[in-house]
Amino acid sequence: MFDFAWSEIVLIGAVALIAIGPKDMPAAIRTVSSMIKKARRMAAEFQTHVDEMVREADLGDVKKAFNDIRNLDLTSAIEKHVDPDRSIRDTFAENPFESAYSPPSSALGGDSTLEEVVVSETPVIEVAPEPPAPEKVAAPAFIPPGLVPPPVPAVASPAEAPAFIPPEAVLQRQSKASGT
Repeated sequence: MFDFAWSEIVLIGAVALIAIGPKDMPAAIRTVSSMIKKARRMAAEFQTHVDEMVREADLGDVKKAFNDIRNLDLTSAIEKHVDPDRSIRDTFAENPFESAYSPPSSALGGDSTLEEVVVSETPVIEVAPEPPAPEKVAAPAFIPPGLVPPPVPAVASPAEAPAFIPPEAVLQRQSKASGT
């Protein structure tokens, strides 16, 4: 319990023998042993009372709740409450910079977009037809602020009056209107 070595016990016995004396030593040993027995009985009684209280209070539910809290995955719990239909996750899963149109290689005529056609010894270079214009793709739900250009005002508006007029200006206006 206290992890005493035999050498420490012998040292304590020798000091007790010198301090208490050989005549009173058996009575001191009986007193110490009875105190140890009482302490052990009290500890055992306390343990049984605690076990009984746990059974009465049905703290199994509390223990289960603590285990649930201990095993809680905070990230998935927050995600479940913030994005229950996973629309935000799906929006960020798509790459907004991917091209909406990628022409098949057969439409380009193999490796080259130019074809050479020979008509009466004069070479004519024919250009492959341009692929159709890609359909307009809806903008993603979130565009980083650095990618959006600042708005350009259509017409320069006159400077607006400040929302707060300093008290000195109000006093000057009142003195001009009333006195002068």
